[in-house]
Amino acid sequence: MPVITCIEDLKRMHRRRAPRMFFDYCESGSYTEQTFRDNCSDFQKIRLRQKVAVDMLGRSTRSEMIGEPVAMPVALAPVGMTGMQCADGEIKAARAAEAFGVPYTLSTMSICSVEDVAAATTKPFWFQLYVMKDEEFVDGMLERVKKAGCSALVLTLDLQILGQRHKDLRNGLSAPPKMTLPVMLDLATKWGWGLEMLKTQRRSFGNIVGHAKGVGDTSSLASWTAEQFDPQLDWGKIARLRDKWGGKLILKGILDEEDARRAADFGADAIIVSNHGGRQLDGALSSIRMLPPIVRAVGDQVEIHMDGGIRSGQDVLKALAMGAKGTFIGRSYIYGLGAMGEAGVRRALEVIWKELDISMALCGEKDVKALGPHNLLVPEDFEGRWA
Repeated sequence: MPVITCIEDLKRMHRRRAPRMFFDYCESGSYTEQTFRDNCSDFQKIRLRQKVAVDMLGRSTRSEMIGEPVAMPVALAPVGMTGMQCADGEIKAARAAEAFGVPYTLSTMSICSVEDVAAATTKPFWFQLYVMKDEEFVDGMLERVKKAGCSALVLTLDLQILGQRHKDLRNGLSAPPKMTLPVMLDLATKWGWGLEMLKTQRRSFGNIVGHAKGVGDTSSLASWTAEQFDPQLDWGKIARLRDKWGGKLILKGILDEEDARRAADFGADAIIVSNHGGRQLDGALSSIRMLPPIVRAVGDQVEIHMDGGIRSGQDVLKALAMGAKGTFIGRSYIYGLGAMGEAGVRRALEVIWKELDISMALCGEKDVKALGPHNLLVPEDFEGRWA
């Protein structure tokens, strides 16, 4: 067993084990990837304020996200095609999250279906919905999510039109992969991944194939998906979905103060400050840079979560100290899944928890809920001055 000290160790293992197209799908952004890079690099500009001579016994990272108790304020973000990083990946990630005591969010574009994950877990998880033009499919999906016992709906707002990701086009990304010569040569070096995939029947989009009208197999899936993201999504349609769902609602993809105020007035249980991991609007500001103005804009009107660029427990600490009530990790747990399956997701969570716990202590805090701006040293020009 290799020594794993940080998320970067899991990333290196993931790169060696997973097929190139799926690693690149995880580790990429749109166009120039400027926002993708800034999501991480902007965290590095923030420093922590060290405090000493404080009794550190009895520390706690426990908190709540939308009223649900969590072992630490970290949820697993929705990631499409998770089941292509590792066989039955969504099931393995959900189990790891449940065992650790943090929320898991299943993507609409998952390989394992919502029914698969519900059957393999014992506690409610969250479900992320992409709004499609086909209202019959969307309404049917919501009914399936209710039946599966999901405790929150995460509605993604920033994917009305798909941003272009060059690596996916060059790699011919598909699930399952098309057996072109470059793909076959790559898979020949990823035999461990291939052997696991041979043992499962879950190799396509389980929430869609057999459920969407006219999509009975993978050959019809690509054209359906390309046409279905709804460019007319607006607050009226969001209200329809809210009423149809009737449960806790989290709005994901907020990166603007005005949008945050609208979401708060709308009555969302939480918003996620997010730029889709730098995979949509390249050139947008990083999530951590936009977090403070959004916190100032809506205050305590709505619970604020943050997603994007978190690769350590210190990043979690910084986001919480800047006003987030919770955080989401995507790539950090996908590295673990791709590297070691369910055990790798657990390891990723352990790494982040340990870093959060130790860094919190060295900042003089015993309770994660006490973190605030007083724990940080932030450059005066961190948010930037934009004309």
